[in-house]
Amino acid sequence: MSTAEIRPVVAADFDVWLPLWKGYQDFYRVTIDDAVTRNTWERFLNPAEPMHAALAYDNGRAIGMVHWIFHRSTWTAGDYCYLQDLYVDPDVRGTGAGRKLIEHVYAEAATANCSRVYWLTHETNASAMQLYDRIADRSGFIQYRKVLG
Repeated sequence: MSTAEIRPVVAADFDVWLPLWKGYQDFYRVTIDDAVTRNTWERFLNPAEPMHAALAYDNGRAIGMVHWIFHRSTWTAGDYCYLQDLYVDPDVRGTGAGRKLIEHVYAEAATANCSRVYWLTHETNASAMQLYDRIADRSGFIQYRKVLG
């Protein structure tokens, strides 16, 4: 099991978070504009925002990141928690760091009285799904989307 420690991001973490964020984008073959990246970072630091982020550290090195969002639901009185982004450095995958990041989100969501944590992954992300199938249930829902603008 990973010896990684998980902690919320602080303003000084931008330079260690950014390479993980870029690695996540590379994994999914997307490029997010630098202005959007800066805006996202500022949202993580703003306590009025429902967006949150944490980093996994091992021996002083940032090895993973997770982002989550609390939002209302029409099905419950409490919020849901959407785990939007999860990334672990390829050099340390399989050590349990990803699981620790997800469990951190579970704990944060429970503290916020959320009734569920959910996330999406690409159908080709077979290695991650091995973990996900052990720590969560597949909902059976299929995502549809329409890109606007």
